[in-house]
Amino acid sequence: MARKYIPEDIETKWQRYWQEHETFKVTEDPSRPKFYCLEMFPYPSGRIHMGHVRNYAIGDVIARYKIMQGYNVLHPMGWDAFGLPAENAAIDHGVHPAVWTEENIAYMRKQLQRMGLSYDWDREISTCDPAYYKWNQWFFIKMYEKGLAYRSKSDVNWCSSCNTVLANEQVIDGGCWRCGSPVVQKELEQWVFRITDYAEELLEGCNRLRGWPERVLIMQKNWIGKSRGVEVDFPLADTAPENPLSIRIFTTRPDTLFGATFVCLAPEHPLVKDLMELSDRPEEIQKFVDDIKRQSKIERAALDTEKLGMFTGVNAINPLTREKIPVWIANFVLMEYGTGAIMSVPAHDQRDFEFARKYNLPIRVVIQNKDETLSEDTMEEAYEDEGILVNSGEFTGLNSTEAIERIGEYIESAGLGRRTINYRLRDWGISRQRYWGTPIPMVYCDKCGIVPVPESGLPVLLPSNITITGRGGSPLQQVEEFVNTTCPSCGGMAKRDTDTMDTFVDSSWYFLRYVSPHVDDKPFDPEAVSYWMNVDQYIGGIEHAVLHLLYARFFTRVLRDLGLIEIDEPFESLLTQGMVVKETYECPHHGYLFPDEVTEDKLCKKCADELPPRKTPVIIGRNEKMSKSKKNVVDPDYLIKTYGADTVRVFALFAAPPERDLEWSDRGVEGAFRFLSRVYRKVEEMASLLKASTNPAMGDVEEYRRWQGSTSMDLPEDLKGLRRSVHQTIKKVTNDIEEYHFNTAISFIMELMNKIYAISSSERKGDRNFLYVMREALETVSLLISPFAPHLAEEMWELLGNSPSIMNTPWPSHSEEIAREEEIVLVIQVNGKVRSRITIPAGLPDEEIKARALEDRRIKEILGDRSPEKIFVVKKKLVNLVV
Repeated sequence: MARKYIPEDIETKWQRYWQEHETFKVTEDPSRPKFYCLEMFPYPSGRIHMGHVRNYAIGDVIARYKIMQGYNVLHPMGWDAFGLPAENAAIDHGVHPAVWTEENIAYMRKQLQRMGLSYDWDREISTCDPAYYKWNQWFFIKMYEKGLAYRSKSDVNWCSSCNTVLANEQVIDGGCWRCGSPVVQKELEQWVFRITDYAEELLEGCNRLRGWPERVLIMQKNWIGKSRGVEVDFPLADTAPENPLSIRIFTTRPDTLFGATFVCLAPEHPLVKDLMELSDRPEEIQKFVDDIKRQSKIERAALDTEKLGMFTGVNAINPLTREKIPVWIANFVLMEYGTGAIMSVPAHDQRDFEFARKYNLPIRVVIQNKDETLSEDTMEEAYEDEGILVNSGEFTGLNSTEAIERIGEYIESAGLGRRTINYRLRDWGISRQRYWGTPIPMVYCDKCGIVPVPESGLPVLLPSNITITGRGGSPLQQVEEFVNTTCPSCGGMAKRDTDTMDTFVDSSWYFLRYVSPHVDDKPFDPEAVSYWMNVDQYIGGIEHAVLHLLYARFFTRVLRDLGLIEIDEPFESLLTQGMVVKETYECPHHGYLFPDEVTEDKLCKKCADELPPRKTPVIIGRNEKMSKSKKNVVDPDYLIKTYGADTVRVFALFAAPPERDLEWSDRGVEGAFRFLSRVYRKVEEMASLLKASTNPAMGDVEEYRRWQGSTSMDLPEDLKGLRRSVHQTIKKVTNDIEEYHFNTAISFIMELMNKIYAISSSERKGDRNFLYVMREALETVSLLISPFAPHLAEEMWELLGNSPSIMNTPWPSHSEEIAREEEIVLVIQVNGKVRSRITIPAGLPDEEIKARALEDRRIKEILGDRSPEKIFVVKKKLVNLVV
């Protein structure tokens, strides 16, 4: 009787083997092709979740498959360890961020190892390690020397009660997440990276990223936001001749300039202060500006946000019509876009149209639709397409395309502005008023100004003796021994910068550190970079499609220009996996519930435990991304303990294609476990029969391998069919893994197992043909399933008498000759008379045979418009159409 499949025993055994034998440890080997497989490293939050499991299972399939193909595979793992949650933990639990982070890393490392992932743990890195963040500081100084790092004033979210800067996610409904006080925009001087210097190169590079999803490239291009247009000056009316002021706007539609009936400024625009001095109600304007600044910029930019504005009492002059038009401040105008000022053409911009209707501002049509005549009085929405110019002076009658060019030329020749290219992309502000991050390696000297820390002084270490309260700005300001230092230039008293770097800096180059994580005199070994880079396959969530990926692409180019590397792009191919989603459970009395707080009858257990008990049906919500806040989470530890890591991996890979969302299913997990149990049971049942050491009928191992390498099909029909299926399955699974269609690859292995089970084994224990075909089939299953269920594959490989490890065995190849379907000539009759013959694969289903018969050219001519009343199929002989 076959032994029961006990995943924990098998998985701990093989994980120990891999660790002891350093199965996945790699070094540079120029004699072999390399493959760098990388999943985005996690933040050490404490526990892995199902999104991690799916992400890392996908990467592990690719890495193991490439190893078996003969590639030298680099597959590392590390920790994106700096960040705000560690500080929040320090505040909430009184634990130092470093302690909290290290404890989380230790636990999550064990979880990942328990999944059996093929990482080279010798290359593990942590971004909070001074040996790592030293090089963040070194890069910063090199960028400062190149003019790519500079100081600039910018607006931040500021809580006056806590006296600190807040991240965008800490602003909830316009208030501080901790105390609820209103959050305002405050101007602070910050360190900034000049990413805009690379805007055009980053945009152009998108066209060469053939292995990236199109939607990610579109998101990157939109974020960079290149647009061609004109900058035009709208002079302010009635200003003193000695102090003329004007508003510079940027527009991609100069053909609509004659329709500009007002101008709108962002509340943050520098001219707002000048306008308040010119206005007769400065206090009212200031209050409006302050109110708008409390709104998040994401909210302000949303199309469905209510448009709010205030007239400044000042007019500007439209430079083409010479009319006075009012200057407004509006919430939907952002300083980050264009010049922070827009000309408003309500007839031809929907946002402006809504604003004009709300505040009763004039609307003027200057582009006519070719299909219908537009009128300001009857328009219900803006006409934003191109057309023929009207009411546009000498340009009336031109089409929009020609007018854009002609008006652009006129603006330049008349000295009213200039044609230019604008980018939506803004420079990257990297200063954070936080503790748990990389200290910025700059000091401030009253005599010498801003001075970088010399290389010999790196790393600038985070002080450990610190109390984090979340109040009073950067926590580092409170540590005198950190703040007070000497000037590297003059030796006098100086003060350190007390901000830390944005954690996106950490993740912008970590993939380079993996190639040589133990070098201490440079950030990475150039020879190792030359061998391993680029990353051949990068895997991570779509939520990182813009910022992380854009910053990594920028950083790579900066390091290239610093002469440290020779590549332009870090990631050759990108796979963005979908989310893991699950239905939510909600009780009217207790809110969201965890799955184990709901009975099988879908009642709330909390209500049932109360006195007196209540039977409260839970509200079953739609499938949403698993999150702790909505409690629709599943614990990977529980799943691995109950079903095994291989089951969890196979379910995560089988339930949906990688790029699609995975809908959680408890039945699906149980089904994956049953499948693996079935595979194991068959191998365990047949193992002693299929080894020469325990069954003389198997013969010599070398003889079996010679047979396996032949294309002989002198076999009984059932064995011939199975061997054909084996080679067809090798081809299908290989093709699907190459295309990352892991769900269908697993499906083909399932189909092959069904065919293996369909072969009768009674009274065939001494039949060498049976033994050889069955051994080839079960060895093939072991090999094909190994990227998906590696522990089980190793165990089955060993049960079949092979020396460990299966990872030392090449990926199987198929024989086209064996895989080719046997063909037969089929007679086609019409009313019993032979009318044609066709060649078809043997074993074709009846319905397919009928369809092919009806598609035959000769039969089509005979039947004409008639359809057969009946079709009879005689297997392997004929098909008869009764007409």
